[in-house]
Amino acid sequence: MNQKIISTIIIFGLITAIPTAYGQLTIGPEAKQESIEVKINSNGEIEIKHIVKASNMPSTLYLFSGKISNMIITNHVDEEIQSGIGNDEKGNMSVMVFPSKHNTIVKYNLENMILHDNLIKTEISYPQKFSVIFDESINLIFVNDNIIFLDNKKGIAVNGGGNAKIEFYSNESKIIKEVIWEENKFDVEIITDSEIQSFNFNQPEKSISLQVNDENKFVTITMSEELLGGPYVILLDDEQIRYTKFVQDGGIISLNLKPETTGQVTIIGTTVIPEFSMFIPLIIGFMIILTVPAMKKFNLR
Repeated sequence: MNQKIISTIIIFGLITAIPTAYGQLTIGPEAKQESIEVKINSNGEIEIKHIVKASNMPSTLYLFSGKISNMIITNHVDEEIQSGIGNDEKGNMSVMVFPSKHNTIVKYNLENMILHDNLIKTEISYPQKFSVIFDESINLIFVNDNIIFLDNKKGIAVNGGGNAKIEFYSNESKIIKEVIWEENKFDVEIITDSEIQSFNFNQPEKSISLQVNDENKFVTITMSEELLGGPYVILLDDEQIRYTKFVQDGGIISLNLKPETTGQVTIIGTTVIPEFSMFIPLIIGFMIILTVPAMKKFNLR
């Protein structure tokens, strides 16, 4: 029994003496993490930080898949510490976290951002909950093709883990179209890299139309629901296409679509700012309802 204890102590002593190294290395259970944070700046640079909970046993921390650089492993007072680094059969890296009375912090850069036609793109995946924090200069993002305006929020949380395709503009381009109806003025904001022509608001048909001259590019239309309310149907020429909706404060909505081909996009709503002439039949009908009973009473007398 004593011999087994002594052998264990010797093996553990050898493990703690090993400096940072690369290879097939998985020792101990999976590390328990306090938080996982992904920071993305306006240049598309990604910094990841894992905070591993203190433990009296060695554990394995699995990292995000992709090309990793500038890894630093520190303790609670920001002192760099040694650790073991390994790769699995697919080339994904992991870190052996040594026993410690304090949390261990693992930071690194993930080099998997690409720039395509003014759109910065990345795809990240992790099996546990992680948060994604963006620079203050980034407000409009697309997550798995869904539009999100960050406004006063710092970022998003991917609850339960999973895959997140994240995109945002390197330089955001806005087109403002003013719609005037009677004495009311409304701004319709269009954010896109696509060429837009022939914008038109049709009050009687409760629709907005525009010509899109590029394929597979996001087109985001932001407006007041007072101008055109939902639910909506969006057509590309005569074919219905998918869209996502984001609701902001003050009755402002954003509709995001990604036409696969060029053509005329038509947004059809179910409510629209009323035309004054529409009240005339209602007024006439109301007057008839009031006057008919009065006429009958007069005749009876």
